Amino acid sequence: MKTTQLLLITFLSLAISSCASSKQDKLYDITWELEYITGPRIAFDGLYPDKKPKISFNKDTKKVSGNNSCNGYTADFTIEEDAISFGEPGPSTLMYCGEGEQVFLNIMEKINTYSFSEDGKLNLLMDDVVMMRFHKVTD
Repeated sequence: MKTTQLLLITFLSLAISSCASSKQDKLYDITWELEYITGPRIAFDGLYPDKKPKISFNKDTKKVSGNNSCNGYTADFTIEEDAISFGEPGPSTLMYCGEGEQVFLNIMEKINTYSFSEDGKLNLLMDDVVMMRFHKVTD
């Protein structure tokens, strides 16, 4: 009986950990483009009239990189199950392109979890509130 219970517990643990890693794997080797951001009173297309922010996750270096609609950025990230956090963005070019860049960076600081919608979009959340939503793009 104890052997059966031990095997069942082991199997369930492996199943749960493999689900978590497969969820994380959906982040990698993809460029994600912002399609929604919460908070600002300026319309989305007004914040990002020419170029939408993008983000890519590198599993090996544990860094994100992309553009915040105007300037490029890189930052460290940590991830554990559904929890995610981003470090301070590294040096980038310093062009000014409106308010969208600062809105993007300020909200990135508040992100603490992530999820995927049924249609495969990446949601970055603060607790249970979707702060940003991204869709996959091809480079």
